[in-house]
Amino acid sequence: MPNVRILPDRVANQIAAGEVIERPAAVVKELVENALDAGATRIEVEFAHGGRSFIRVEDNGPGMARDDALLALERHATSKIAEADDLNRLATFGFRGEALPSIASVSRFTLQTRAAGAEAGTEILVNGGRFVHVRDCGRPAGTRIEVAQLFNSVPARRKFLKTDATEAAHIVTGVRLYALAFPAVAFTLIEDGRVVLRSPECADLAGRVGEIFGRQLREQLVPIAAEEPGLRLHGLIGLPGAGRATRHEMITFVNARPVDSRTLNYALIESYHEALPKGRYPLAFVFLEIDPAAVDVNVHPAKREVRFRSEASVRSFVICSVLARLREMAAPAPAAMPPATSNIQPSTLNVPPQSRVWPAALLATPKASAAGVPVVIAPPATTSPPVAVGNSSLAIVHTGRGPQATAGWRYLGLAHGEFALFETPAGLVLLDRRAAHERVWFERLQAQFRDHAVPNQRLLFAVPLELDPVAAALLLDRLDFINRHGFEIVEFGRSFFRIEGVPAWMEPGDAGPFLRDLVAAWREGPALGANPDAAREQLARLAAARAVRLPAVAGETVMQALVTELFACRAPLTSPSGRLTHIELGHGELARRFQR
Repeated sequence: MPNVRILPDRVANQIAAGEVIERPAAVVKELVENALDAGATRIEVEFAHGGRSFIRVEDNGPGMARDDALLALERHATSKIAEADDLNRLATFGFRGEALPSIASVSRFTLQTRAAGAEAGTEILVNGGRFVHVRDCGRPAGTRIEVAQLFNSVPARRKFLKTDATEAAHIVTGVRLYALAFPAVAFTLIEDGRVVLRSPECADLAGRVGEIFGRQLREQLVPIAAEEPGLRLHGLIGLPGAGRATRHEMITFVNARPVDSRTLNYALIESYHEALPKGRYPLAFVFLEIDPAAVDVNVHPAKREVRFRSEASVRSFVICSVLARLREMAAPAPAAMPPATSNIQPSTLNVPPQSRVWPAALLATPKASAAGVPVVIAPPATTSPPVAVGNSSLAIVHTGRGPQATAGWRYLGLAHGEFALFETPAGLVLLDRRAAHERVWFERLQAQFRDHAVPNQRLLFAVPLELDPVAAALLLDRLDFINRHGFEIVEFGRSFFRIEGVPAWMEPGDAGPFLRDLVAAWREGPALGANPDAAREQLARLAAARAVRLPAVAGETVMQALVTELFACRAPLTSPSGRLTHIELGHGELARRFQR
């Protein structure tokens, strides 16, 4: 057995880098946090080739003297804490003294800094953990750090990096988070020589959100502010009905630190239980301020997660605060309340019709909401045509069961607007209209995709689409695939696209939300690039769910045609998501239920 020995500092730093520096975005995160801790009011970030070849972070902070600059490159050298108890009252981002030596051990690292009032600055060059030189340099007060040839000293790590576009997207996303956390700090972000973000000092969070995420998203947000002893919540939350398919625009901060907190995430989701359809997530940019002693930010090597001393109290505070704000929006004057039977138009909240819920549902208490069912307001029938059944031009595979399976069925009517009731020779059938429509649409679209015959409609006015950097990179990588399946989308600047054509089955106004959901599915699910059949099935599955528009009323002819086409499908028993399309109650079951 080999003898026990102490690892050299350079090797120890490279091992530490494996925990702290996962990708180029982690380098940018650590350097930006150092600049913010130093009190900088202007931060400039530049990178090239996804950050793997070059990263520069420069700030106008107070800078460092030479001795402090040299100490900053030693392991566990920090000005943030002196004793273990200091961890219970942290008010800074960095505190462990691992970031700079870890970065310097896996790159060509250059630090230039000058303290305010000093005659000259200091330049330190470290290559792969080995000091090359320390010398004077001329520069303004502040600090500039350049990181080149990242992971060249550990080439195995470079193999795990994604494409330049994906790594760049993670950097842009990270810088945006800190720009949101500090609206009073000016941020500039440069990629491959091109400025992709230039945000001067903003007066408030709303201005910064508008600059980063666009005016369309900003208009779907309202401010929130709540406080109780030891806790304060403030920021922006989405209007009722304004949701997303994933949590990527549900952003939480704890003491200005961007975090991924299960406690905060689930509190927000539960608060919107009756304000959003099932499977949708709220928009949120919320800041929780809490006593540093009541939260542990040191549970993850990269400090992405936090742990609260009292998870239940934090969760309860957030839920009550958000619900109170939602009730305020859902409680107009009595004279303005529409009768329950009126045909409410889906334009009052400026959100998609399929996401509309009754505002009055928000008045329920949290306990009642767990058992309640949100009431979805169906869009007017004029904007939501029913499925055009019986179209012989659609290449659906017939199994020979269609006419025989529904022979003798007699349509009786609708129950609750969702379920169609049929009398059959064998008993009764209860049909889930939406599930049936989704199955028909799914196999119809699969056939169109397989035959490369997707009807397309050009738009008179292009629809703009703005995505976050990671989502934009995913869409750009699959743009040819999307355009072969009925869309006409062109890139129009970084993270911006123009939708110039959509499939014939889609309403133009649904194109943006649909593409957001599709990109979110790519982001959450497995990579499908090497399997075009799986990618087409995923597209058809999502498209089927969005293509269905149920009219408020349905006549016998339409419903008879629907069941005929349903039983002509390959898998008529379930929807694409696996829900039953119908339930049959035979004569024997009916007799047993009535104790005959």
